[in-house]
Amino acid sequence: MLSAIMQMMPGKYMDIDINASADYRTRVIERPGLWMNDEALASLSSDIHEIASKTIPAGDLTYGVFLAEKTHFENSVITVVYRRPDGRPVAFNALAIMWLEMGRKSQEVLHMGLVMVDPNERSKGLSWILYGLTCFLMFLRNQMRPIWISNVTQVPAVIGMVSETFDNVYPTPDRQRNKSLTHVLLARQIMENHRHVFGVGNDAHFNEEQFVIENAYTGGSDNLKKTFEQAPKHRDEAFNKFCEAHLDYHRGDDFLQLGQLNYHAAITYVTQTVPRGSLAALGVAAGSVVLQRMVLPLWYWMDANRQWGILRARS
Repeated sequence: MLSAIMQMMPGKYMDIDINASADYRTRVIERPGLWMNDEALASLSSDIHEIASKTIPAGDLTYGVFLAEKTHFENSVITVVYRRPDGRPVAFNALAIMWLEMGRKSQEVLHMGLVMVDPNERSKGLSWILYGLTCFLMFLRNQMRPIWISNVTQVPAVIGMVSETFDNVYPTPDRQRNKSLTHVLLARQIMENHRHVFGVGNDAHFNEEQFVIENAYTGGSDNLKKTFEQAPKHRDEAFNKFCEAHLDYHRGDDFLQLGQLNYHAAITYVTQTVPRGSLAALGVAAGSVVLQRMVLPLWYWMDANRQWGILRARS
């Protein structure tokens, strides 16, 4: 726990390294393009490319963190999973931070981003790390205020995972979940200003009624396009049928999902998704974030004999 805390001092971004299980170590790095030196950033980029080369050997991706530009790491939260025995990188999630207007205020929206897993490491219980851990830590860092998340995919397994993990998700097979005006306004902003985040070209059409991006694989994500048969399926057949019915896999369609990570979703994640054997590791990571964002500011505020930046007015 000490090593995680020491990397979370006030005013800096998250850089948390935890042993997620007996076999895997996980590192969560917030906005590395803003503070990492060039050597460390190049090493991180190399780890990501190594994983990608085993996942999509047919070709490269030309968007987001796969571009050799530091700016793409400035608004990303990178989660990398390493094998503990040999330190080899085996999976990553590149979550993107988008700023959208909500009620005349600018607010962070987290895009689930690209997830890749070495084929030899699949089905080994990494989904709780790659799809939930980073969002959970960002939720704590946001002082447990609800956070909007977005997801763009044609994979039924991912559609189901997002639908089950987050609240207020649209679209899903659940007919009781309808889109709100907020869903529509956020989707319009994302499609107008942030297509580059998920590699969708300007020629792709957004079907606002069904939240389907038609002809989505023309903006750098071309090599991710799958047939319905190739796309990993969800254990609940409802998600598989939902995708097959609404997406044209030959054309290359994606769903744009929007949802929220709130207190209810966070508790559900901890109690139902995180393996029991990994709760201690999650507690270490969560404790580090809480210490930085909640406990330390209060501690500094209560010390009347010492100034601490903007936390105390100067006489």
